[in-house]
Amino acid sequence: MTHLRIDYVELGSRNIGATTGFLSKAFGWTFADYGPEYQAFANAGIDGGVFASADDGLKPPLVILKTDDLAEAEKAVKLAGGVITQPPFSFPGGRRFHFREPGGNEMAVWSET
Repeated sequence: MTHLRIDYVELGSRNIGATTGFLSKAFGWTFADYGPEYQAFANAGIDGGVFASADDGLKPPLVILKTDDLAEAEKAVKLAGGVITQPPFSFPGGRRFHFREPGGNEMAVWSET
């Protein structure tokens, strides 16, 4: 299995237009539109995205690791004491799962299809 590395970060927003407008104006980030609920960002030093969230208490940013073998990564997470919070699912360009590490942080692992 390839060493997992931080590859992507997702930020929740109650107002995607306001968030992306701010990030663009303040930091010069650019965005790719994936519909009303998701905008991917570039020129930020790491790839990531902003997703729509109606949650009043937004969660911390989601750190996403990349692997060549999703099943092996899921096994390693479980063996190390992680708890799967969202089983593997498909999305445009790949598959991923979410987990909570023993200290309470939610993270995700993805692989290309």
